[in-house]
Amino acid sequence: MIAVDTNVLARFYVDDPGDPEARKQRPVARRVLAGPSIFVPLTVLLELEWVLRAFYDFDPPDYAAVVNHLLGLSNVVVESRAAVIAAIDAHVAGLDFADALHLYSSGHCGALVTFDDKRFARRAQRLGLRPEVQIAA
Repeated sequence: MIAVDTNVLARFYVDDPGDPEARKQRPVARRVLAGPSIFVPLTVLLELEWVLRAFYDFDPPDYAAVVNHLLGLSNVVVESRAAVIAAIDAHVAGLDFADALHLYSSGHCGALVTFDDKRFARRAQRLGLRPEVQIAA
C-alpha cells in the first residue's frame, strides 16, 4: 500500500491545461491512482478541500463529488471512512468541511467545544449534528 499526498489527488481530479507542470503531472497522478492499493489520510482530504476551493473554485457539491468518487474506488482506502462520509454530508448541508471533519472525528465524545459560535456551533445546532458543538465558556 502507498499513501498519496494532496498534490497527487489535485492533479488527478483537476484538468489545468494552462499549467505546464499540471499537464506533465496529471498522467503520472492517474498512474499512481491506478495502483493496486492506495491510502488517503484525513489530513490529505482536509488540504485537498482547501486547494480545490481556493485555487479551482470548487463549491461543496463539487468537492463532495470528488470525495464520493474517491470513496468508490475499490483500490483506495480512506482513513476514517465513516467520519469522512458524514463530514461530506454536513459540508454539503452548509458546514465548513474542516469543522465537519473535526466534529465527526470526535464522534466518540459527548461534545466538541469551540469559540466559533456563528460559523460552527450555530450551524451544527441548526443541522442537528452530533456530537453537540458547545461554545467554550
